[in-house]
Amino acid sequence: MRLDWPDCGNARDLGGTPTRDGGRVRAGALIRSDSHARMTAASVGVLRGHGPGLILDLRWVHECDSAPSPFAADPVYRNVPLLPDPMDYEVPDHTYVPMLDHNGERVARAVHEIAVAPPGAVVIHCHGGRDRTGLLVALLLGIAGVDADVIAADFARTPGTDPAAMRDTLTYADARYGGMVPYLLLHGVPPAEVTAIRHRLVDR
Repeated sequence: MRLDWPDCGNARDLGGTPTRDGGRVRAGALIRSDSHARMTAASVGVLRGHGPGLILDLRWVHECDSAPSPFAADPVYRNVPLLPDPMDYEVPDHTYVPMLDHNGERVARAVHEIAVAPPGAVVIHCHGGRDRTGLLVALLLGIAGVDADVIAADFARTPGTDPAAMRDTLTYADARYGGMVPYLLLHGVPPAEVTAIRHRLVDR
């Protein structure tokens, strides 16, 4: 469901997304968006009204310095850059595989922050809410048991995206790692944290 957050043009609640076993992602559990730096005081209040347990900013530190989050002083805010700075590899347009292969430890840290966050909505964003946010949200939906085609279809709702790029990434994750959950376990995410996130996200 798209959210009307003024000055934040790519915000949506993943609630209602179906899982393979008949469940659904819980409404208000997982929200994705673009940068919050341009938010007005009114839209900041709207987001706080969602009762976030975690606001996870995936931007580089220099991005946060040049365009600070209005939530940076909030106890629920965390900045966990998902990519190295500077980038030491190329990401082609047709896949996010290099992001998956080169950032396992960063992804694991972001997942840990979600697993241990207090109750409330998990709000994830980067700059445009597309690539970094898209990859992490895909992994979280994989934990929840959402089918790859559904993950790619949600990804396509963000302007400027190609669902084929996400499908390629998910197909690769299955072939190379055995799926999203094995990928996370390989990079140090404890099974208990995977279970905690699944329980946090899925409404049965």
